Amino acid sequence: MTRASVGPVAVLGLGAMGAGLAGRLLEQGVEVRVWNRNPDRTAPLAEAGAHVAARPAEAAAGTSAAICAVADGEALAAVLRGPGGVLAEDPYPGVLLCASTVAPEEVVQIAGDIPRILDMGMLGNRDHARDGELRLFVGGDGQAFNAARPLLDTLGKEVVHLGALGSGMRMKLLLNLLMGIEVQALAEAAELADACGLDRQQVLKTISGSGFASPVMAFKSRRLAAGRFDEPDFRLRLMAKDLMLATKQAAAVGLSLPLATAAAETHVRATEQGLGDQDCAAVIRALAPKPGTDT
Repeated sequence: MTRASVGPVAVLGLGAMGAGLAGRLLEQGVEVRVWNRNPDRTAPLAEAGAHVAARPAEAAAGTSAAICAVADGEALAAVLRGPGGVLAEDPYPGVLLCASTVAPEEVVQIAGDIPRILDMGMLGNRDHARDGELRLFVGGDGQAFNAARPLLDTLGKEVVHLGALGSGMRMKLLLNLLMGIEVQALAEAAELADACGLDRQQVLKTISGSGFASPVMAFKSRRLAAGRFDEPDFRLRLMAKDLMLATKQAAAVGLSLPLATAAAETHVRATEQGLGDQDCAAVIRALAPKPGTDT
């Protein structure tokens, strides 16, 4: 693969992951065009050499691929089909990569009869995105996947084509379901430690160093130990969304997932308590007993 085979590329949505993807491409010498609903987030990338567009369609014009990395299905539909959207007026000749975590059915519905569209589930955080260390799970037409392969190899250290459109989102929802349950389990253990008079720091250190802890639990234990949930790696409201999407997927195929359902309810409650823009480890604050109660 040569870098010359990649680009120009549009990155639509500059949250933690979108900004990381754009930064990675710029670092690799790829021409990048960016758009974000809040233009303030475009400044660092503009300084790094990205072209800033006022509308998604303008960003996508003349590119070989466009990566949509917005927060949810509503935002994805607006970027693609809304006023000024990539598909609002004319077909897009490049490959569309939907990196937003949405219901698999939404990707299919938004895509319509467009053949060159892929859904891309990303495993990793913003540092992995910036460093090209993501694991990418992709669904969609084989020809579109092959056309996008040089770009995907630039963005990720592992690239897997799972099959039909929607497969990437299904894998991503499964992975986020596991993360949500694991982080909540860790938070519950820490809260129980406090309630029983154990030292929280010691408990978290013990868990993170044990064979019971996954890498994400060991990583999140540091946030729980410090009690700092600002500058989130993954926002709690997005975890709540993804857990709800996973439970809906389960219901659609007749499955009951008690752990996923319980975790979704806790994360939704935490979001309603105003914790949505904090790191997902802040779910611990939805577990604490209310003042003046015995529970």
